[in-house]
This record gives sequence, C-alpha cells and structure tokens, in this order.
Amino acid sequence: MAENTLLEKVLSLQDKFQSLQDQLASPEVMGDMKKYVQLNKDYKQLEPIIKAGLEYKKMIDNLASAKDVFMNEKDEELKEMAREEINEIQDQLPKMEADIKLLLIPADPDDAKNAMVEIRGGTGGDEAAIFAGDLFRMYQHFAEARGWKLEVSDQTPGTSGGFKQIVFKLSSGTEGVYGVMKYESGVHRVQRVPQTETQGRIQTSAASVAVFPEAGEFDVDLKWDDIRLDLFCSSGPGGQGVNTTYSAVRLTHIPSGLVVQCQEERSQLKNKERAFEELRTRLYNLEHQKYLDEIASKRKTMVSTGDRSAKIRTYNYPQGRVTDHRINWSMYNLPVFMNGDIQECIDQLQIAENAERLKEAGD
Repeated sequence: MAENTLLEKVLSLQDKFQSLQDQLASPEVMGDMKKYVQLNKDYKQLEPIIKAGLEYKKMIDNLASAKDVFMNEKDEELKEMAREEINEIQDQLPKMEADIKLLLIPADPDDAKNAMVEIRGGTGGDEAAIFAGDLFRMYQHFAEARGWKLEVSDQTPGTSGGFKQIVFKLSSGTEGVYGVMKYESGVHRVQRVPQTETQGRIQTSAASVAVFPEAGEFDVDLKWDDIRLDLFCSSGPGGQGVNTTYSAVRLTHIPSGLVVQCQEERSQLKNKERAFEELRTRLYNLEHQKYLDEIASKRKTMVSTGDRSAKIRTYNYPQGRVTDHRINWSMYNLPVFMNGDIQECIDQLQIAENAERLKEAGD
C-alpha cells in the first residue's frame, strides 16, 4: 500500500472522528444513554487509528524535510545529519505502516467486553471432570496474574473431583477480557494416567471450553415478561444454610427456551442478578455465533472462531508437553502452563490471527 493511499485512508476518518467528538459533547446525546454508549464505543475504536495516522503523517513530513535538506544543503555536516534522519525514519516507517494497516481492519466488536466462560467435562468420565477442574484452576491463576475478577455463577462437581460443569465470569475494569480469552474456546484434550486408573495406563480424556462476550445492558432487549423464574435450594459448598433457603435461581427464557441458573451466592437477589446477566449474554451469543461462523469460513487456522467442537489443544503429561493444534505451537513445561502461565500461547495465537486479518484485507 503506497504511503499516500495509507495516509488518505486514515485522514478520511478524521471528519468522522471529529463528528463523534461533537456528538458526545451534545446534551441531547448525553440524555440518551443507549446512543451515548454506542457513540463512545465508535469513538474509542477510531481514537488509536487517528493517533497512529497523525504520528505517521508527522514522520512522512519529517522525511520529506530531511530529503529536501539532503538534496539542497551545501553544509556537509547538515547533509550528514539529514542522511541519518532519513535512514532512521525509513527504518521506522514499515513497522508504523504495518500497525496502521492492522488498525484499519475492523476488530472483533466484542474484544473489549468481559467474558463468560463455561467448562464441561467431555469424554473420559470422572477423569474428564477432574481435567475440567484443572482447566478451571489454570484460568483462575491466569486471571489472578492479570488482575481480573473471577465470579462463579454455577457449578456441578464431579464424583471424583473437578467439575462436570462450571460457569464463571471474568471481568476487568482496565482491559478487554474476551479479546484475550476467546482463543480458549474449543475442545481441550488431556493424555495422562488418570487418578482413577489402577493399572497405570495412559488415557485420553477431554473437556470443552466455551467463551462468550458478556452482553452489555443495551446489547439485548431482555424483558422479565419473557422469563420464567424458579427458586430452589442451593447444593454444594456454602455452609449450613445452603439446603434450607431458596436462594438458588433458575431463569428460563420462554421465547428461546434458554435456561440458566445461579446458586453461588447466599442472596437470592444476587443470584437473580447474575443469572439475568448470564441469560442476556447467552441470548447475545446466538447472534454473535453468526459473526464467528463468518470468520471460520475465512480463517483456516480457526483462531478465535466459533467452532467450539474443534480440538484446539492437547496436554500430554508423560512428555510434559502442551500443543496448540491451530498454530502448531508446543511448550515443554506443562506444569508451568497448567499453573496459569498461558500468555505466550495466547500471544502466538494473536500473531497468527493478525496475520490472517491482514491477508483478508489484502484479498
């Protein structure tokens, strides 16, 4: 992409950016919270593009000035300084251009959201539930390291440990959680000698992970008139009052048939609020899935796609190896990975996805 074409693309967005600024300062818009939220979202998406574009334009102008000095200046010392500046700028421009090209490609609109995560034990019986518990602890440590908040909304313990199913929310006030966690959606396979195995044989088990962007208040028009509320006694950890008070909540969305429940809080009101949030998120993801399916048809590596039945990663305990099959990436320090040190893998997945996004833009 030629320099002037890239500049034209960025600068063509300046009028829209200025218009968004003006609208956000308008009393009329500030009185319409739904519109304000959407405009603010658009503004934040454009802001880094405009900032990078203006910096790029400054570099192009400096390059032109330095070339002019080099061509017309008689003083050899000034010419040498201009030559050094030209070389320095020309070294920086390719990286700046690549960054701007990436910024110009529309990002996943939900990357900035919090995430709802569901882990289910799959094939492998008790061992699959134990592995689901291992994955939950892995994400728990990862969340702690990043300063995220983790809230469990529902869980079904396995008979020998771990979870048959666990649902939890990851949130952060400073960064988009879904944009990081979306790479974890899919089937995770483990190869090891199960705790329940008496003959020492290696067994293959699996657990599925589904990651959803949390729906905001204005993303889904969810009405209580469309919901059936059922109350029941909580089960599992929680003290003496667990099985004696109707604090657990089950919500059924009548039009779609979707059912969610929450029993982790002692307060019925808090469980009701959490269940409502999860129901709104699951309804939102019925539409979000269409977007993911569209991505899946373009990206061969299935990075951050909606194919949650795809085997994405294998955890091989005898070899101490974890392998991500989407990008053929392996790490031979499985204990560290299972302790939450998964950032390197996510970084590699993000690099692969960015490469595919650039290819899509080129096509």
